[in-house]
Amino acid sequence: MAISAALPPAGPRRLPSGHRVMSRRFVLASLHASAALATVFAARAALAQSSAPSLPAAAATTAPVFANGMAQVVPAWRDSTAWIRHDLWVETDFDSDRDGRKDRVHVDVTRPAQTEGGGLKVPVLYGASPYFAGTSRDDAMWNVQQELGDQPSPRRALAAPVHQPNRRRISNVLVNEWVPRGFAVVHSEAPGTGLSQGCATVGDYPERAPMKFVIDWLNGRAKGFTSPTGREEVRATGWSTGKVGMIGTSYEGTLPLAAATTGVKGLEVVVPVAPNTSYYLYYRSNGLVRSPGGYLGEDADVLYDFVASGDPATRAKCDVIWKSNVFAGPNGQDRATGDFNNFWKKRDLLPHVKNIKAAVLLAHGLNDYNVTPAHSVRIYDEMRARGLPVGLYLHQGGHGGNPPADMLNRWFSHYLYGVDNGVPGDQSAYIVQDAAAQAPMASVPPAVPEGAPAPNPRLRVTALPTPFATFPVPGTVPVTLHPTAGGRGIASLAFAPAAAGAESLTDDVAFSGSALASAPSSANRLLYATPVFSDTVHISGTPRVTLRMAANVKAVNLSVWLVMLPYDSARVGSQSYKGNVSHGWADLQNAKALTQGGNYASNHRGTALKAGEYRDVTFDLEPTDEFIPAGKQLAVMIMSSDREFTLWPKAGAELTLDLAKSSFRIPVVGGVNALQKAGMR
Repeated sequence: MAISAALPPAGPRRLPSGHRVMSRRFVLASLHASAALATVFAARAALAQSSAPSLPAAAATTAPVFANGMAQVVPAWRDSTAWIRHDLWVETDFDSDRDGRKDRVHVDVTRPAQTEGGGLKVPVLYGASPYFAGTSRDDAMWNVQQELGDQPSPRRALAAPVHQPNRRRISNVLVNEWVPRGFAVVHSEAPGTGLSQGCATVGDYPERAPMKFVIDWLNGRAKGFTSPTGREEVRATGWSTGKVGMIGTSYEGTLPLAAATTGVKGLEVVVPVAPNTSYYLYYRSNGLVRSPGGYLGEDADVLYDFVASGDPATRAKCDVIWKSNVFAGPNGQDRATGDFNNFWKKRDLLPHVKNIKAAVLLAHGLNDYNVTPAHSVRIYDEMRARGLPVGLYLHQGGHGGNPPADMLNRWFSHYLYGVDNGVPGDQSAYIVQDAAAQAPMASVPPAVPEGAPAPNPRLRVTALPTPFATFPVPGTVPVTLHPTAGGRGIASLAFAPAAAGAESLTDDVAFSGSALASAPSSANRLLYATPVFSDTVHISGTPRVTLRMAANVKAVNLSVWLVMLPYDSARVGSQSYKGNVSHGWADLQNAKALTQGGNYASNHRGTALKAGEYRDVTFDLEPTDEFIPAGKQLAVMIMSSDREFTLWPKAGAELTLDLAKSSFRIPVVGGVNALQKAGMR
């Protein structure tokens, strides 16, 4: 009964068996499911039509049915052979390929038969994606073996995705679950992909805005046409109530949130699952070049190559306009410094949150290091600060993972059908805190369309969340801890700062963070730990570190892990480990901007380090909600290069930590008292 029943759950970015096989999957992982389904349903192209077929006037009108506040399957809407399916092109207000004509985006519709001549109007569930038409089968990342500050060596372009000019049916995602419950389902292909016009711009306005015009078309405010260039119109006002909800995962979760930030009238509710809310946060970190987990060397231009499945003739123009100029220009993505600039500012949703009018239910895995949890938490915090309707669902898995099926149904039933089911009074935060011990989230297994890849049960989030008024959970108090001497071994964390002292580590990317956290001693990291806990300690919120550090070279990576000891290096989530609590990365060169943590959007350029000169930096690690059980220690590990995320400079740089001027602010439920109860003095 899960809303994404037709989608394989989040996992490794490898395409499902029977579709395409690649050595690596590039971006925003589990969304490839949409491309997989596009191929599955392309074989049914006969169902796609340029306009809706006529039905007999005697088609029966059927009313939606609700039980326990949730939309139920109505037998009259269950027969998929009777569903009305058609496609069209909706006109936007931009011209991303600069051909002198406004771009049109390709849209398909699936709706109950009774919406044609039967007097029935229904709300819409809408999914948008650049993946629906397929993606590149190639693999060409940037070489991460690069000194910080140097210009990177050129990258080979990916082979272009295969363009499918006759593929009219976009997707069947959401259809089998929601059309029988009284919703129409709409999909659209992003500009520069599939049969949509224009260029792929990876987060710029032409990617953020198209959904607004589709929603305007559903409300009679924008024009839809039967062909990409024709003037024959298609209207939705005869079957659409104008109320729209959106849902999707990763890239397909980014676009619903982007649509909400336009403030478009008619978009009532969105459920962004693992959304990328800032391309800077996705490809950079606090002034540092950093890759998304599992995709070392990926960057915005790689993503452009990966998704650009549109008309090859237009794609060549788009390469010149966007890839060769906007992305690669002097004010583009900049892999030499990793600094923030206007390129990244245009690809950040946070400044647009003030425009949101829809209710938002954000969902994220706390072990997601592809799209890290900070992406959702930053939007949640901003919406709460502005008094906007927002909920947050957090689970202990990796990339992807929808909220429980009943929760989704209640949200859609309330906001799209007006069912009084208590949703506005829901708790603000739902957190899956112990997946192994919780009950299954649904007793009914998800339906999988014929021919679609089966879900991987190991990757489904199968636990019910605990409701809280907020995240961090109530009762959380930040506790400041300080390092003491001996970090090349396992030194202590203390409530009081050290009187004085400094200690050093040597950068060597040959050692993974997991190996360094497992080592009893190492010259390549500094490790500071609490005593072994005698009671469970609950960490909830965003840890923050303040470090005074120096280096003997002009630029170094700086990586900080919050871990449990003894360290467990078993894999969990997306590029994470069971022993991880949180991660963070920063560039000492950007110390001028790193003064208080929070969202990094500073135009201050980094300045080269001078040997022996200390820099003070404060920055946040990733949000977390984790129980540290009795018998474990909580520890902070400082290292330089992180071989799974950062660039790989030559080994040998030395970093020195000023113990007296460094500290770690840890959000602990119960504060100091909880730590003392667990044995810390």
